[in-house]
Amino acid sequence: MKDNIKPGKIDGVLIKELKVWKDKPDLEQDIEPGIFMEVLRDDDEMLKKFGQSNFTIAHKGTIKAFHWHKEQDDLWFLATGRAAIVLYDQREDSPTKGATEVIYGGTDDYKLVLIPVGVVHGYKVLSDDPCLLFYHVTKHYVANNPDELRIDPFDKKIGFDWEKLK
Repeated sequence: MKDNIKPGKIDGVLIKELKVWKDKPDLEQDIEPGIFMEVLRDDDEMLKKFGQSNFTIAHKGTIKAFHWHKEQDDLWFLATGRAAIVLYDQREDSPTKGATEVIYGGTDDYKLVLIPVGVVHGYKVLSDDPCLLFYHVTKHYVANNPDELRIDPFDKKIGFDWEKLK
């Protein structure tokens, strides 16, 4: 495994810390230089196969949770804003069954997070700026048979306190 890819607290979760390269300032123009980063590479070994790429925008205080998949892995990249990704391991055969993990990310804290099959996931936007989330999945969406099982964000079994996120 590459040095910038680390295991999460939940079995099978991987977190890739993204390296950011800042553009050189253009001295002839009074503009803020941009940045560049490699988000996902074929040699990261984080995407088992390509299914589909998606993009969503959410605003401060939005909670998009919970759901999980029977067949697909998700790879999440928070491009702007700041959010807390909340994971819950409900897998019966997992050594981390019942564990909850919170991963913060977004502007100036760029990460790519692998969420494996069966791990419940969602997020809450914490920043005033909108959160732009790109995510890649290992199976494309099928409208008449979606691989997405929803759980209430305040489900007592998970028992996560969204108010404690800062």
